[in-house]
Amino acid sequence: MIRIPLLLALLATTPALAATGNDPDWPCIQRKQPHLSLGQLWTGPVPDDPVIELAKTPEIAKLAARLEQRRLPLEKATALIDDFAAEADDARLTALMQAIFTRIDRDRSALIAGISRYGRAQVALADRIKSRRSRFDELQTAQPPDFDAIDAEEEALDWDMRIFDDRQKSLTYVCETPVILEQRAFALGRAIGAHLEQDGSVGP
Repeated sequence: MIRIPLLLALLATTPALAATGNDPDWPCIQRKQPHLSLGQLWTGPVPDDPVIELAKTPEIAKLAARLEQRRLPLEKATALIDDFAAEADDARLTALMQAIFTRIDRDRSALIAGISRYGRAQVALADRIKSRRSRFDELQTAQPPDFDAIDAEEEALDWDMRIFDDRQKSLTYVCETPVILEQRAFALGRAIGAHLEQDGSVGP
């Protein structure tokens, strides 16, 4: 049978799918920020063109790819940075941060685009549930009642509700993922910045 109180509760949450900002597809409490800036995460030297090119070299690009991986604990990432810094000047350290930032910002932007698609799907599903609910009410009041149609609409409505509910339960984790990437970029930047010879440190 259809869980009417749950249905009403789910539909009541639908306006929250456009939680903040001007994007109606954005379902998160966190403000939508498609791209980061390096200055948000790094107070070391500003990368110039030679440093940006240095960031693309195989050695630095490979290390950045490994450091970006969230399955690599920050303790081990810091140890890898320490090893790299033992023979690296400020230019190479800054290039490593540039390479990490480029990768994390790209992956984070792709995640945000996916979250927007997720939000659109939830809004569309909520609208479909409302339509099915109206259709279900019409079928129940029709004379004579079409019990086969009522049962079919009830089953479809219950299924859509289950999908909506499951997606809502996943939303907190989905919305936190870009924040986790941003926090990792900041932590890596702080670890790299600790080895800089020039003035300029990372973090508060």
